[in-house]
Amino acid sequence: MPNPKGHPESLKPFTTDRDEPLIEKMNIRMTKKMKEKIQQQENPPEFCRQAIQKALDENIESDEA
Repeated sequence: MPNPKGHPESLKPFTTDRDEPLIEKMNIRMTKKMKEKIQQQENPPEFCRQAIQKALDENIESDEA
């Protein structure tokens, strides 16, 4: 009979090597075409995080100029 609490490995706390942990979520609406292109990326979540960070950095730089 399977363990109702799952595998012991999945019960261990999650650790990360990032400077800040990824604890927040955000839902956005996009076109079907955009979603298809994003899903074709090697790592879609990381691709989105990097694209958002790049846009934020560019926005901050233009505000400072």
